[in-house]
Amino acid sequence: MSTQLAQSAPQHPASQADERNRLLRSLEPGVYARVIDELELLELTRKQVLWSSGSPMRSVYFPRTAVISLIVPSGDDRPVEAATTGNEGFVGVSVALGVDTTTIVALAQVAGTALRMPAAAFRRFVSEDSRFRFAVLAYTHALLEQAAQSVVCNRRHELSERCARWLLMTHDRVGEGAFTLTQDFLAIMLGVRRASVTVAAGMLQRAGFIRYSRGRLEVLDRDGLEAASCECYQIVVDSYDRSLRAPSD
Repeated sequence: MSTQLAQSAPQHPASQADERNRLLRSLEPGVYARVIDELELLELTRKQVLWSSGSPMRSVYFPRTAVISLIVPSGDDRPVEAATTGNEGFVGVSVALGVDTTTIVALAQVAGTALRMPAAAFRRFVSEDSRFRFAVLAYTHALLEQAAQSVVCNRRHELSERCARWLLMTHDRVGEGAFTLTQDFLAIMLGVRRASVTVAAGMLQRAGFIRYSRGRLEVLDRDGLEAASCECYQIVVDSYDRSLRAPSD
């Protein structure tokens, strides 16, 4: 896995209403104007490492179209995903809580764009701007609820339901009907063996909800995929919707 970050591109949306990152879009206009000046746009590649276990977290990331996984290493065993972040929030909640390092690995599970802010600038905004701090803490709360719901989901629901939930959340974050996803990576996300993923994805494909071939997944029937998912998907969606309110809401 590469640790080198892609070169930045200095594009920003024409207006805040066009901002792809929901947390940034939810900020009050004056706060957004100050924050956007501290952000640089990156094109992240799949499996790109943002930070590794035990290394300093020098930046935080606000995904636009990329999807980032927080992975917990497990010795000689397979790593397990702790949480996933897309355009609903940011990666680096530990920085907001005053922590400089973490045992968790952050890497891109789906390639796309993200905005990067130096950790020092992020801490300054959190410390000096109560409105920015409120948005950051509200998202942190929603992320913790997502992680807690995943624990319940992993214990109580069938693998095919969990697979459908994860695919729906990725589909929401990417904003496109098709995206690149290998079975090995999906197995890490779900905490199971690849053979189990093959069975679960095969069930969804035979039902006509998805098409999965050579690492590329396409959602064919969104309503069907939602029906195949457990209730955890909607619970997590509702939690983020409550936490991320646009200024006009």
